[in-house]
Amino acid sequence: MVTTIQRKISDSPVARWSALLLLSLAMFCSYIFMDILSPIKDLMQSTRGWDSTAFGTMQGAETFLNVFVFFLIFAGIILDKMGVRFTAILSGSVMLVGAFIKYYAISEGFIGSNLEAWFTAHLNYIPGFDELGISPFYEGMPASAKVAALGFMIFGCGVEMAGITVSRGIVKWFKGREMALAMGSEMALARLGVATCMIFSPFFAKLGDSVDVSRSVAFGLVLLMIALMMFVVYFFMDRKLDAQSGEEEEKDDPFKISDVGAILKSSGFWLVALLCVLYYSAIFPFQKYAVNMLQCNLTFTEVAEGSFWAGNSVTIVQYIIMLVVAVTAFISNFSKKPLKQIMLAISIICLIVYCYMGYMRQSAETIFAVFPLLAVGITPILGKIVDNKGKAATMLIFGSLLLVACHLTFAFILPLFKGSAVGGVIVAYITILVLGASFSLVPASLWPSVPKLVDSKVIGSAYALIFWIQNIGLWLFPMLIGKILDSTNTQLVEQVKAGTLSPEMAATQYNYTAPLIMLACLGIAALVLGVILKRIDQRKGLGLELPNIKK
Repeated sequence: MVTTIQRKISDSPVARWSALLLLSLAMFCSYIFMDILSPIKDLMQSTRGWDSTAFGTMQGAETFLNVFVFFLIFAGIILDKMGVRFTAILSGSVMLVGAFIKYYAISEGFIGSNLEAWFTAHLNYIPGFDELGISPFYEGMPASAKVAALGFMIFGCGVEMAGITVSRGIVKWFKGREMALAMGSEMALARLGVATCMIFSPFFAKLGDSVDVSRSVAFGLVLLMIALMMFVVYFFMDRKLDAQSGEEEEKDDPFKISDVGAILKSSGFWLVALLCVLYYSAIFPFQKYAVNMLQCNLTFTEVAEGSFWAGNSVTIVQYIIMLVVAVTAFISNFSKKPLKQIMLAISIICLIVYCYMGYMRQSAETIFAVFPLLAVGITPILGKIVDNKGKAATMLIFGSLLLVACHLTFAFILPLFKGSAVGGVIVAYITILVLGASFSLVPASLWPSVPKLVDSKVIGSAYALIFWIQNIGLWLFPMLIGKILDSTNTQLVEQVKAGTLSPEMAATQYNYTAPLIMLACLGIAALVLGVILKRIDQRKGLGLELPNIKK
């Protein structure tokens, strides 16, 4: 009689998927805070005086320390030397500190304070950084935006450290198993944070009789406290895993600088890193402006005051429906007929209901909130394909094609429906859903490919280097979008300065064609690199097209 002994907790599907859930929930909360101001860009302009340049500069500040102080590189070294547990707790704590600073900057208490006066008079010129054109501040930038940028820089250090830590943690628990499915599922849940943010950030800002944007940031701050608690629980699970395997966490083989050199010599690594920066730069910066872009390109009518569609309860109802869409779509991937068909039917019906409610609310933020919903349903499918069939490089090429098509649709087709209340919303919904689906191709195919390109002992450093390169784009393009918007809408900017047009009116009249063309060009560049990566994989046998699960 043969008995099977589970030597490690990770051998248990329940245990490893529970660990994944903890990591995913933490990232879910961090994604909410990352875009907490994105759906209320118009309110930041009307209540805090942030024009597009100030908004974009503050948003780009998230990655400033990661890029120019090389914090992400240090984060990778910390991860490789100290392990997943320590780095997870550290990243959660850093996120919380940065979030609190940002909250204070947005709060009413900052207005008229001595700190506001100091920041108004200072940090208008930073020697060296200004000459290079990389300063996170500029003369005339609102003091609240400067302090918020400082807080966002610190938060950005924590959230990117958390990103590489979660990726390393998934590799640790799922290596040789369903790794692509795990990474895709983690990102699918985390990206529900984007939808949550789009729905609840305006909800809290407009709650009650007055508009207060700091309530939105406070909501995100509370969720980051929950994220830290998730990391603490994961700490004990991960420690048990190491205790069962009899290993010291990542300390038997110490980090060496020469290891980074080995990573940088890999052509496959560089192609994956460049693909990452191009792809993510076309998505994350866009998210920060997407709601305002819809406000400028769709025709909305005022919802009757006192009606169900204008009340607060509709927000809760719509969010519940959104969760039903996500949960049923996700579960369908793991179900057999007829349950699979029932789950899919429920998901599709609820998605249609959700879209109808978004239209009835005449709300750009609830329209864009569908962004991750299709991704939640198809990411596990894509993960299964990569785990069992391979084809990761092919998926990246297909994702780039969809990315280009979506941004060009936003740039040239959506404006044609300006004035068509129904047609414009339908085009917007379809394009947003497809864009979200294209984004799901990245975690399912790109991130699981990294362990195939580098030695296991430097996976943390490899992810850190990729995230650092990615952060260059995430720093640059939010600012570029803001500056391009102001430079291509000079009449609006001049009218606001002259006082002939209110900031509230100007905030919904921008022409977004130029920034969207720029983002489409990033997708074209990613497409070219994807083709090159596939050819190199065929020639050198990197294994990117091979399945993750070893049989």
